[in-house]
Amino acid sequence: MNRAWTLDQAQRTGAALSQVEVIAETMGQERPVLPAPHQVAAEIWNTTIGEPLMRERRGQMQGNPRNLIFHAYHTLWPTLLGFAIGGFLGVLLAVGIVHSRAMDLSVMPWAIASQTIPILAVAPIIVVVVSNLPALNAAVDQGWISDDTKLLVPKALISSYLSFFPVVVGMVAGLRSPQASDLDLMRTYSASRPQTFWKLRLPAAVPFLFTSLKVSIAAALVGTIVAELPTGARFGLGARLLTGSYYGQTIQIWSALFMAAICAAALVMILGALERVVLKRMGAGA
Repeated sequence: MNRAWTLDQAQRTGAALSQVEVIAETMGQERPVLPAPHQVAAEIWNTTIGEPLMRERRGQMQGNPRNLIFHAYHTLWPTLLGFAIGGFLGVLLAVGIVHSRAMDLSVMPWAIASQTIPILAVAPIIVVVVSNLPALNAAVDQGWISDDTKLLVPKALISSYLSFFPVVVGMVAGLRSPQASDLDLMRTYSASRPQTFWKLRLPAAVPFLFTSLKVSIAAALVGTIVAELPTGARFGLGARLLTGSYYGQTIQIWSALFMAAICAAALVMILGALERVVLKRMGAGA
């Protein structure tokens, strides 16, 4: 993909390049169409290890926008907040759907329909509405929160919008996983509905919950990155992607993409470790 540019530059200068020289030139372009793996690795190294995380500015230590970990932090914070909100709402909806026939027939179809709306169409609407809330604007005017903190709210909402649905589906499947014989046994013990929920349905749903949470947290990260594009955020992986696209810095774009993938993998691994601990305490895993 970078060969055309190399040949064009060689033609302009009248140089004759061998095949080996063409390959070497395509692998080392400053602004390639498709960066070479070593260029992306070098960019990640230079913007993490090679750049200090904090720098002094106006006599105060502040985060360094040249550091990729700094941008990852600004993306992960609303991701975790949106994930917590979406996960909580997802569990509540799942419990209501399982225990209420009316909610099963009314809420579940709307939950499914909500995921058919493109997030790129929803994100600007949420950003405009939330950014113009009088309470948030008053908080900024009074100096209680900064403009960057104000942008945290729409990013967290968009993140929760994408993250709640996997939790709903997974928890509904988990809460309905006990067999009829198990439910009959609880009835013979004269167990109430709350007792059946806490002692049978919820423990049976725990493996389903963690599986759905792994999908949910990855979706939450995607939601935050998408939300950073129309918010005009200065910091974050989405802002890094947008800046790279504006100035044709493809290496910067790919390094931000790989950092997002690393963050998602790390979050899923943390949930996997937590799952093993919980299942072991429940006697359901090694």
